[in-house]
Amino acid sequence: MSRCNSTRHALSVAIVSLLPALAQAQEQTQTQEQMQTQEQTQAPPQSTGAATAQQAPAQAQPPRQSATTLDTVVVTGSVTGGVKKLEASYNIVTATEEQIKQANPKSTADLLKISPGMWPESSGGQTGANIEIAGFPGGGDAPYFTTMLMGSPLYGMPTLSFFETTSIFRLDDTISTVEILQGGPSAVFAGGQMGATANFFLKTGSDTPYGSVGVTYGDEGLWRLDAFSGFPLGQSGWYGSIGGFWRSSDGVRDPQFKADEGGQITGTLSRDFGEGGNLTLYARYLDDKNQFITPIPVVQEGSDEFHAYPGFDPLTDTYYSEAMRKVFLPTYPGGKDADLADGRGAKFFFFGGNFDYDFDNGWSISDKFLFDEGDADTNALFSGNNPAPLMDMLYDPDTPGGFSLPAGSATATYVGGGAVPLDQSVIQQGWWSIHKHLKSLSNDFRLSKELFEGNTLTIGLYVNRYTMDDKWSLGNQMLMSNTPNATPITVSYVDPADGLTKQRTDGQGFADFGGFHIAQHGDATNTALYLSDSWRVGQWLLDLSGRLERQDATNNVCNLANQDLDGDPNTLYDNNTPVCDGTFARIHYEKTHPTWTAGANYAFTDRMSAYVRVNTGGHFLDFDNGIRGTTNNNFPPMQKVRNYEGGFKYQSDLLYADISAYQRRFKGLLYQPTDGLGTPVGSPLTYGSDSWGVNFIGWINPTENLRLQLVANYLDGKYSDFDACFPYVDINGQDQCQPIEGQQLQRQPKLRFMFTPSYDFVFGWGDVTPYLTYTHVGDHTQDQSGLQQLGSYHTLDFGVTANVGYHWQFNLRGTNMTDELGLTESNSRIFGTAVSGAENVLLARPLEGREVNLQAKYLW
Repeated sequence: MSRCNSTRHALSVAIVSLLPALAQAQEQTQTQEQMQTQEQTQAPPQSTGAATAQQAPAQAQPPRQSATTLDTVVVTGSVTGGVKKLEASYNIVTATEEQIKQANPKSTADLLKISPGMWPESSGGQTGANIEIAGFPGGGDAPYFTTMLMGSPLYGMPTLSFFETTSIFRLDDTISTVEILQGGPSAVFAGGQMGATANFFLKTGSDTPYGSVGVTYGDEGLWRLDAFSGFPLGQSGWYGSIGGFWRSSDGVRDPQFKADEGGQITGTLSRDFGEGGNLTLYARYLDDKNQFITPIPVVQEGSDEFHAYPGFDPLTDTYYSEAMRKVFLPTYPGGKDADLADGRGAKFFFFGGNFDYDFDNGWSISDKFLFDEGDADTNALFSGNNPAPLMDMLYDPDTPGGFSLPAGSATATYVGGGAVPLDQSVIQQGWWSIHKHLKSLSNDFRLSKELFEGNTLTIGLYVNRYTMDDKWSLGNQMLMSNTPNATPITVSYVDPADGLTKQRTDGQGFADFGGFHIAQHGDATNTALYLSDSWRVGQWLLDLSGRLERQDATNNVCNLANQDLDGDPNTLYDNNTPVCDGTFARIHYEKTHPTWTAGANYAFTDRMSAYVRVNTGGHFLDFDNGIRGTTNNNFPPMQKVRNYEGGFKYQSDLLYADISAYQRRFKGLLYQPTDGLGTPVGSPLTYGSDSWGVNFIGWINPTENLRLQLVANYLDGKYSDFDACFPYVDINGQDQCQPIEGQQLQRQPKLRFMFTPSYDFVFGWGDVTPYLTYTHVGDHTQDQSGLQQLGSYHTLDFGVTANVGYHWQFNLRGTNMTDELGLTESNSRIFGTAVSGAENVLLARPLEGREVNLQAKYLW
């Protein structure tokens, strides 16, 4: 793929810094839920009014030092409709629309990096991220993270296999603000997430029409159109808005077809009831297809030294190609014509509403609902064993995944024609296809009463009814060249025992249709009753809350039977394939769990406060993890946490600092042994973890226009409560066992920080703000064994924003400008050491290489 080298080298020496404010909000009375003022993260202030307020032209921007970020009103985690950040006794970070863009996130999940302790792995593409939270031992997908829209969770569970909630959420100009909350009170309210929650708020209309339209070009072949308009609906008191995006991109790792293509549209309808409250209705439709990036080979020379594998650029190459793009999978229930271009995309519809009303006698009500339904499919390659020469793959019985054919008997041909040399490096990749049709309907109703001055009691009822209809085809090992944009390979051989020609692969290159091929339907209802009391006593703000939640879930999974799919014994690739046999196993899971939290905040002054908090939390089993496969109601235990935290906040004209420390103790964590193809085998094992750490976010303004910002966290997290060892199958197909007691939490760096200097240049015609972000990611490991080290790395990103005149804004941004080779994960289907062979080859996901984009935007 063209790298636009001359342009990129010129950009890599640019001076950079945090972006300035584009727009100042005109104040508009809105619901407390939407009242968002300026937050400290990522940039100078953009708005001083409501989250949905009109965006003023760039020249109206106030000085950034005038923002009082501890006066920011946050609603996530607050049961009473909003609390100043100065008084919030928990770890919460907010960002406005412009600050979201200034973070230059590669995906929705990648935005979470602005919150210290959040560790999103964005190397897999736009969707399907692994999201880690310091001290929460996830290790894959996002079991301890919830995406919310306007205060409502997008789905009844935070994650399923091949699904986490950022996969059905895209960032665009319809978003006004985001609040990212870790731990604390989120375990009690709404979806009851004990880990972290990102709550996104939409723009709405205003008395004065406002909006923007922007076009973005990226050097990876990106074209993107963004637009938004907010407006009054006559003199009726109703307001409307509409906006969205369309995007097409070849991707930094060009698969020879569009890596990302699609868009979304969002509309709102709102009504302000004056002092009483308001109503907001919203709808969104998303249709977006995204490449799910597969690990590629790199060479490991030590625990912290990696370099390119011969013939592979670790920054831009991928196995994907037109040659393997479209296949037929007979193992998919009912058969399927599958297309890699469909990727890990989403086609989803959302409809929701928020209603808030305050009565004169101290009573108030709040209700939030969200219905969404759609498909979140995955069509992608998944790694198996490491590459080997074709000679060894055909004939050497010691080659993992090899064919062990009679010497000299085979014929290997590229799909499309041409003999394959015996010294050609080849690899088998799983061509997996997963269809997920999901549906969720949630409602969160709260009734509050001010019992006496400063004391408010709230009772709430949360209900979420959600379903899942899945069809999976996992395994499907395809033999292909171990090259960028690989070509599938077919193999036949003459069996000396009977003289017959036998097909070792099918005509598409599939060598083995074994794996895990199921159909399943799940439905569940989560019902929670919670009670919270908030009491203001002088400079103290105290709260105590409890939640009782019940999950009632049923999963129906097809039973499997081995079959010869085509009835021909001479086609070896499908002679013993497990497929659905027409019968189903029904598993019913019912569990009730209590959760509570207590916090105390003391405001020393209007610029300084401190807090302490303790909470418990529980993570219910989901359809894929813990429920499916369980027999005789022998369900594994719930995952539970006890979290202790304390924090200190301070702000002056010179300095902002928000520091928190925590201890997190887990039990009931699950380990599922798998075979070399990632298929579950045996019963899950349970264990625990113990962690403590420190999160910090702050900035200093040495001069009026210069800002130096730091987002950092330190984590000391280890596994506990398991004195035996984890059984696993290593990369060479051998049975092994590894102790995990005391090992570092997988995929979580001990130290991570982002340092961002910025400077505002002000001219008569407008202003220019460059920024530079240096990110350091410390040592991290692949899995619980601690055997596969992924090392450390650092990246350099930049951006420049220019506000020209009254209506125009130009943004130039770039990521990984130094082309750093950093690994976020290795072959996740290989437990333990994933390096094999004399060449020390490791299949891993490196960061994408340098990426630069330019946007021109018109605002009114």
